[in-house]
Amino acid sequence: MMPLTMAKEGEVNLIKKIGGREDTRRFLENLGFVVGGGVTVVSQISGNVIVNVKDSRVAISREMANKIMI
Repeated sequence: MMPLTMAKEGEVNLIKKIGGREDTRRFLENLGFVVGGGVTVVSQISGNVIVNVKDSRVAISREMANKIMI
């Protein structure tokens, strides 16, 4: 397992674990980040990460991306 921030751009990864406090996990789940779901890093700009998750493009901070383990 490694954090989402270490994923290669364009590579589809499966989410294995989502860390952080309960409200953080719920927030990420509402965005589409669920265990077993696929996520693709589109680009990383100054630490922030743009990903494709559930047919949507979402930008999250590096801090949030480090809580998502793939």
